Amino acid sequence: MTQATVLVVGGAGYIGSHVVRTLADRGHRPITLDNLSTGHRDAVQSGVFEYGDLGDPARLRAVLRKHRCDAVMHFAACAYVGESVTDPAKYWQNNVAAPLVLLDAVRDAGISAFLFSSTCATYGEPQQLPIPEGHPQAPVNPYGHTKRALEQVLFDYDRAYGLRHVILRYFNAAGAHPDGTLGERHDPETHLIPLLFDAVRARRPIKVFGDDYPTPDGTCIRDYIHICDLADAHVAGMERLLAGQPSAIYNLGNGQGYSVREVIACVQQVTGQPVPWEIAPRRAGDPAVLVGSAEKARAELAWNPQFPRLQEIVATAWTYYRRQHGLSA
Repeated sequence: MTQATVLVVGGAGYIGSHVVRTLADRGHRPITLDNLSTGHRDAVQSGVFEYGDLGDPARLRAVLRKHRCDAVMHFAACAYVGESVTDPAKYWQNNVAAPLVLLDAVRDAGISAFLFSSTCATYGEPQQLPIPEGHPQAPVNPYGHTKRALEQVLFDYDRAYGLRHVILRYFNAAGAHPDGTLGERHDPETHLIPLLFDAVRARRPIKVFGDDYPTPDGTCIRDYIHICDLADAHVAGMERLLAGQPSAIYNLGNGQGYSVREVIACVQQVTGQPVPWEIAPRRAGDPAVLVGSAEKARAELAWNPQFPRLQEIVATAWTYYRRQHGLSA
């Protein structure tokens, strides 16, 4: 399709920066808007960077007017489950109230294509596996509640104002760009794979929360999706909207789960080093298994993950991690 100008809100973060890179690689023009509260300016390697906040109506309108954007992608959310329980006000403000300001600016600019970074946390405890898009939504924490709430806003805005959307519900985003220039830099880090690398580097044991789940090895099972595959799906979803297609919801995952013990074994294989770990009590609210069905995305977006194997995901993440920490191969 012809080049689109795309405002990527939160484009300096882990997921957003990979989407910005993919947009540019596909011939589109990404415009990143980020307040750098958790993102990194040097992660925005393509397009234009604009400093700003999604809750600032004047700044949003100025950026949208300046660049004449065709579509908007929204990634600027708080995403720590534990923090959402202890500070829900922060999550309702940043994940719902501020995006309402963004959506009003989008409407005023006459844009009718909006992509929302949602989460499998909107499903809550799975009633069937793999989880389809039509699975009941019953979030178990404020983070999931806020994501579910903004989904409902988008349904209402589509009906009332014609603001079409693609909602993308992720499972466990992981990995890094294969060239080693983009990857995870969270502070604090909560994702399993980089935490395992930290354990390897520091030679300090990582806590594995629970080994008595009803799974083959007793540890939780999760569906890991490579960050570049995630980015590909966003671009495909945007192109679908710009071609005039209706709103849609897609799960993004590989449809295959790996236990914590299996991820540890894979990290040991990829790094060639032992991973020190120890068992800790279960965390409240952790489902035993979370695996998603992404058949709808495969069918409607012609989306085919290029990095479906856990070893490939871990290997790209390790390449980036070594580069960030100055480690030899």
